[in-house]
Amino acid sequence: HSSVDCRYRAGSVHLEVAMLVYPNLRDPVLRAELGKGTGHNTYGEPAWPNDLLYMFPVCILAIVFLGFGQAVGLPIEVGEPADPFATPLEILPEWFLLPAFEILRAVPNKLLGIGGMVFIPVGLAFIPLLEASNPFANPIRRSVGTWLFVIGLFSALVLGYLSALPLG
Repeated sequence: HSSVDCRYRAGSVHLEVAMLVYPNLRDPVLRAELGKGTGHNTYGEPAWPNDLLYMFPVCILAIVFLGFGQAVGLPIEVGEPADPFATPLEILPEWFLLPAFEILRAVPNKLLGIGGMVFIPVGLAFIPLLEASNPFANPIRRSVGTWLFVIGLFSALVLGYLSALPLG
């Protein structure tokens, strides 16, 4: 009894979905609604002004208000509160400047440290010139550029890790 009932329900749901997905465009009532512009947009209703003017602003404002509500109700604390009268023991730059900061911090002569930092963009600028004679686009066949990238990435990761360690 229940299996017949389930098959009947599945069949009726399938029939309803088929009726929703495939409308009868020969139906005079539906054609009249489409002619007045009151049909569903799947059947040819224009997006302006119905969706763009009435639905999109409602959705956008709802998302904005939800975001502001969460920001006001559940603020995220980023670290400890700042104390304007206390200087931190070690001031670190942003994460993307940590490798260059470690070069400057590790080299005893500051002029050599600045020269090492200048070498980074100059070296990056010369990589295309070194690879100009290689006609291949595959990175495996462009060995010089690939190895320079791997060595540069590894050294940047190591220098970034070392710069995050304390001085002592």
